[in-house]
Formats: sequence, C-alpha cells, structure tokens
Amino acid sequence: MPAGINFAGTFTQRTMKHRSIPFVAAALLLAACGQHEEKKAEAKLEPAPLIPMQDFFKNPEKSGYQISPDGQYFSYRAPWKNRMNIFVQKVGDTTAVQVTTDTVRDVSGYFWKGDRLLYSRDINGDENFIVFSASRDGKEVKALTPEKGVRAGIMDDLHNLPGMETKVLVQMNQRNPQVFDPYLCDIVSGELKPLYDNSKENFEGWVTDHTGTIRFATKTDGTDNVFYYRASEKEPFTEYMRTGFKDSWSPLLFTFDNKNLIVSHNLNGRDKTAVVEWDLAGKKETKLLFENADYDVSGVDWSRKRQVLTMITWEGEKAEKHIIDEQTKKLYAFLEGKFPGYEVAVASENDDETKRTIWVGSDRVTGRFYYHEDGKDELQLLCDRTPWLKEEHLAEMKPISYTSRDGMTIHGYLTLPVGREAKNLPVVVNPHGGPWARDGWGFNQEVQFLANRGYAVLQMDFRGSTGYGRKHWEASFKQWGKTMQNDITDGVEWLVKQGIADPKRVAIYGGSYGGYATLAGITFTPDLYACAVDYVGVSNMFTFMNTVPPYWEPFKKMMYEMVGDPKADSLLLREASPVFFVDRIKCPLFIAQGANDPRVNKAESDQVVEALKARGIEVEYMVKDNEGHGFHNEENRFDFYGAMEKFLDQHIGSGYKGATAAADSTAKKAA
Repeated sequence: MPAGINFAGTFTQRTMKHRSIPFVAAALLLAACGQHEEKKAEAKLEPAPLIPMQDFFKNPEKSGYQISPDGQYFSYRAPWKNRMNIFVQKVGDTTAVQVTTDTVRDVSGYFWKGDRLLYSRDINGDENFIVFSASRDGKEVKALTPEKGVRAGIMDDLHNLPGMETKVLVQMNQRNPQVFDPYLCDIVSGELKPLYDNSKENFEGWVTDHTGTIRFATKTDGTDNVFYYRASEKEPFTEYMRTGFKDSWSPLLFTFDNKNLIVSHNLNGRDKTAVVEWDLAGKKETKLLFENADYDVSGVDWSRKRQVLTMITWEGEKAEKHIIDEQTKKLYAFLEGKFPGYEVAVASENDDETKRTIWVGSDRVTGRFYYHEDGKDELQLLCDRTPWLKEEHLAEMKPISYTSRDGMTIHGYLTLPVGREAKNLPVVVNPHGGPWARDGWGFNQEVQFLANRGYAVLQMDFRGSTGYGRKHWEASFKQWGKTMQNDITDGVEWLVKQGIADPKRVAIYGGSYGGYATLAGITFTPDLYACAVDYVGVSNMFTFMNTVPPYWEPFKKMMYEMVGDPKADSLLLREASPVFFVDRIKCPLFIAQGANDPRVNKAESDQVVEALKARGIEVEYMVKDNEGHGFHNEENRFDFYGAMEKFLDQHIGSGYKGATAAADSTAKKAA
C-alpha cells in the first residue's frame, strides 16, 4: 500500500499497543498514555451506571509519561487551560515544572533529545505541523520550522551520535508543497541546514542508517514505488528497487553494522508481509525473521544500547509480539506476571536501559503508567490516565467475524452494553476511516460512550482494511460504495440474524472514509438505517479528488487505480458519490465538519447539506472553524458528542430513558 495515502484522521484516543518505533518517521514520535489495574474486574449482571459524556471525552488527568535519557526526570502531558501541555518532574519529587503553555492545540507527540523536549502541533487542524524545541525547565520554547503553510516532522533523532548532541534531522515541504526535503536542525539555536539538493529529483521520502546518514531516497513514479540507494553521502543516488504499488517492500532499519537491511515485504508471491533480513548487495532476502499465516507483519523493536533486535510485532485480533531476545523475554515475563490479562508495553527507557516507564491497558482500561528499575520487584504507579472511568462499568470489546455475501471473511469487533441481554438491541454501526487502515482491539472512547448509553457497537474491517494481506486489500479497488459497502451491510444483517440487533433501531456513524460509508449506507441502502452521523466524510468523488493535500499529488495515479480515474471512470465515480443520490435518503442525518480539513474539504459536507435543503429537508450540521479532520479541542469534542448523544437517543432510543438529561445533570453537579 502506498504509504502517503490515508484519508482517516485520529478521531479517538487509542491506547499504545507496543513500543515498535521506526527509526525513520515523517512525524514526531507519539507518546503513549497509561493506566493500571492488577486484577480483571468480573462482569456485572446489572446495567452499568450512566457515565457523563464529558467523562469519556475530556482531557486525561495525566498522560504520556516518558523518562529522560539520563533517567533523572519524568515528563508527561496534563491539561492546562483546556489544552494538553508538557510537564517535567525529577524522579522522586512530587512537584513538576510546566514546560509548554500552548493554548492553540494540544501537545500530543513529543520526545526527549538530551535535556530538551521536541514536540509538534498544527494550527486549527490544518495539518501543517510545526516542530518545537523546549528546554527542560520551560524557560525557552521555540519553533524550529516555519509556523505557517509548511508541513514538517522529525526524520531521525540522531540518538547518542557523537557531535550530534543538539541535532536532529527534520523534513518539510517548504520548497515544494508536494515533496519533503531533509534538513539538519540544531534544536538549541534553531539553525536549519539543507542536507540534500532535491530540486532536480524531487525525492519524496528518506531512509537513514544508524549513523544518521541518508542512504535511501524514495519517490513515486506513476504507479511504481522507486527506491534509490547510495553507500555514502559522497556518492549519488542510483535506482535500487522498483515495485508496483500493489507490492510492499519497506526498509524498517539497517542492520547494526549498517551493511544490510531489516525489511518488511510481500514479494515473491507472498500474500502477507513478513519481516526478513535483506542482502543489500544481492538484492534478496537472506533470512526469514518472522511471518504469520493470517496477518501482515511489519513492526520491529530493538535495543539501542545493546544493538540487537528485541521483538517483532503485528496486529491480529489483538496486538501481538514475537520476542526474539532473551533479556526482553525475561522483562516481559516479569511485567505480564504482574498484570495478567492486560496488555503491557515498555513506553520509554533511559539510555542505560535500566529505568523505564510501563504502560498497562485493555479494552476497558485507557491505560496506566508505572515506573520500573532493573533489579526491583515492585513497580511505582505514576499516573491513572482517567481515574473517573471504572473498569467494571465499561464494556468488553469482543473480536468477531462473519462471511460476506461473496464468501470473504470479514473480521471486526462487537461491543455490547454491560448487563443487558444481547437481544433486540439498538445498534450503532461504526465503519473505520482510511479506508486503508483497520480497527483494533483496545480502549475506544467512542465505543465505550455508546455502549454505556445502551447501544451495541459493531466495527468491521471491510475489504481494503490493512493487516489482512494483499488479496484482502486489493479486493477493495474501485469498490467504494460497492462490495466495500456490502461488507458493512452484511455485518448489519449478520447482527439481525443473530437476534442481537433490532432491525428498526440501527444507526450508522463514521468519520472520514467511515463518514463516506455512512452517506453511502443511507443513500444506497436507505431502508437499513434509522439515522446516521457523518463526521468529515467524503460525499462527491470528483470534488474530493480535486482537493486532496498537495503532498498527496504524487500518489494520484495510484489513487486512480485504487479508487477510480475521474475521467476514465467517471460513471463509476458518479455511481459511488452519495451527493448525487440524496433524494434516496429517508432517515435523519447529522453532519459534523472541521472548516480547515485538508483531507476532506468542507465542501464535501456543504454539498450534502445544500442538496437536502434544496429538497426542503433540514439536516443537523455542525461546523467548527478551528478544527480540521476531526475535532481535537476538548470543548469541540463536548459539543459534537453531546449533540450526537441527543440525536441518537431521539431516533433509535437506547432504552435508557432520560439518559441525556441524567448525564447533563451529573456533569453539572460534578462541575
């Protein structure tokens, strides 16, 4: 799958599954959030108490704990003036110093570089991310990249390289909005030094070795992905590997002697990607490190200090890992013994790899952070991310599968409300965004919110969802609104046949491609749904193709192959565009849109609203002027989910009479 194309935004706060962090990234490393719970709470037989909407969507109490490279400090994120900011405290102390004072957007991804912290944010959801550097004491915060109209990110943190103590590699599209050029950046002075004159080749991506040297450059050539290689900075790039976009060949990291590669690929007839050692000179796989018969495998983790691979990771029904290092096996055996039945991950380590923060979570636990030192049996609780959410009041997310009408196995997740018989329930069908992404097992605040209101929630990895191999992905080509939509419809019918769903009380809600699937659902199968919520969804395939961000332009030919060519496939795209079929809509519709959305332009939502109004039909429409592809600011989340709660209660009724009023009353009392 071409790496540059994904229409989905981040709509929910998903938990960290494992600490597999590629050494080359187009954006800042993301911080995981943490929570605890040593023993699984037994399921309650009675319905759970109604939890205020704000409790699901307000900022966490604390989140994203990391330990400093020298092991002397903790950093974390916490709310300040309704925005998540970075704080630092010395290990063993109880007071913290506020490092950032951002009121524009939340600080999300951040990491340590020496005694400074690097993070990024955009302005009002435009996804032109700015990289910032902050001193540990918070006395100096500066923007390292342009603050308007440029998208930037960290490419390599140059970890512990001699002479690079205050340097990182960044990439940004300042020169040409369609491609990203590499720079050496001094995080103290802010000096930016171009690393390569990219004006002729216009390479789009870069891969560094363990010395921080750029060894690979990548670009898209029509429908081919092309990799260019050089042995050193003194040599020119020459073409090394060319693959069709349906093939996957992804360098994950160089071997620790910088002579060969660790690669994830599905060449030579493979349907699922596997992680292998790759001979650079011979251009061939030399050793299979791990593969799985049912799922793509593409994640690796390693010890920077010991220079060894530690584990290979992938996502099956849940997050999975294959540990290949004895020291790591012992550590995880110890940690998993402390938290049986829960997901456990090392979230951060000091440079000596003797001190670490540990994340523990599940489908009903948003995550807790602990502190652990080598040689000690106990773990110190650092943060309960959302102490107001009690595990015993939340619902289990169960992996499920069903068969589509053409015989394909569709995997997904079903979450049933606590303490209610799984019979004749109101249902919210929740197709994911992407569409070349997938749903996963873990805490999902939207799902838990809906289940707490008495709704069953169905998520499905329809064809095209990633992680299930090449055939499953390719089956989605030029199938928007067709077999991809059938997979969603078949899931609803499966729930009805199981007796779980009340066929008269089925709603559909999704964001991004999920918003498209919502509009497709109520136009192409208008009798199936009682109401619908479209969140930043595509409505018109033609206008959508014309308004994608400039850095997606190199991938347009691939998009035409995967979705449809506006000229050659004009009839296909018209048939797949819900905006041309709004006259079929029978059910109430609620639309939410960010005014600055760079992926799904506001015009996508405006067209549907205008078409319905032209027919004399009012549609509930929420626009946030300071948001983009999904609502990230806390106050906007409250507005959206509060409105959605009332909308769903009005049209499919959860069985909790007066649920909205009770939640509002509880929230007001708490405030």
